Amino acid sequence: MPDNRLDYDSSVATGRGDDGTTALLFGGDRVYKGDLRTEAYGAVDEAVAALGIARAELSVMAQDGILDANPRLRRLGELVLRIQRELFVVGAELATNPEARSKARDGATRVSAEMVDGMDEMLQEVEAQITLPQEFVVPGETRLSAGLELGRTILRRAERRAVTLSLHDPGLADSRLLPYLNRLADLLWVLARFAEQAEAHHATAARPDRARRTTP
Repeated sequence: MPDNRLDYDSSVATGRGDDGTTALLFGGDRVYKGDLRTEAYGAVDEAVAALGIARAELSVMAQDGILDANPRLRRLGELVLRIQRELFVVGAELATNPEARSKARDGATRVSAEMVDGMDEMLQEVEAQITLPQEFVVPGETRLSAGLELGRTILRRAERRAVTLSLHDPGLADSRLLPYLNRLADLLWVLARFAEQAEAHHATAARPDRARRTTP
């Protein structure tokens, strides 16, 4: 094995991952970075970053005074930030050493029932404020909605990885994590439509022979 010690001091780089392994939460054996578990929480991390694009766009809109004139969008930044923070909880649960799962805490390192209920409540609230398309739509009407869609598609990949992981990890199969990921991906799709309609844009149908739906 090569010597992975660094010849300089760094608060970020340790060199311990130079051999392609990484540590799990609450200790235990290190796992390879290509392991299904690391693939799952890595995809969650990607989703957090993608949603950062949407939140950054909202910050620009706030600086330009757009949010002052559009109260429908004003709360969206807080909602996206809440989702990003909750995804850190999801990532922590996925990164937890299965043998130390009892050390996880609801809402901190394990998805809680309240988090799943919160997704359902937000989904119901936002869905009531929009006109839902009756066909598949093409993302990209606005930069904000495109950022939300990017986060959604990455989150679906995280969900697929987590579902596969649950086949090998019975404790994860009994977790609230999978329902949370499913509900959140649905919510992000709805939020993308909300963002479009709040800016008076129309979702483009995936089929070219379908006319665009008008929004209220």
